[in-house]
Amino acid sequence: MLSHSLVSLADELLADARAAHTGRSAKTLHGGRDHALRQTLLAFAAGKRTGKHESPGEATLQVLRGKVVLSTDDGVWEGTEGEYLVLPAQQHDLEAVEDAVVLLTTAVTTHSEA
Repeated sequence: MLSHSLVSLADELLADARAAHTGRSAKTLHGGRDHALRQTLLAFAAGKRTGKHESPGEATLQVLRGKVVLSTDDGVWEGTEGEYLVLPAQQHDLEAVEDAVVLLTTAVTTHSEA
């Protein structure tokens, strides 16, 4: 059985993000090459963002700490600690309004070769 303390990991990743020149830090908690489900803890120093990018497919975002803003061409969502969002299937940008840690869960679709 694999267990993690999200509180402790959030503290560690946020410290790493504050020290990194990118202002970001991440750790995959579950997933990888042989898994359809991937869960990644992402930490951002205040003011840092992902930059506009494509949706990773079916995905959710849970805010564990701080405040974030997710922007798409269709609108803006503001999330604070404890809030949950099903990510839209379109380009988006995530910005940390204040130091923030989020849990990103994605379902990776694999295609078998014919």
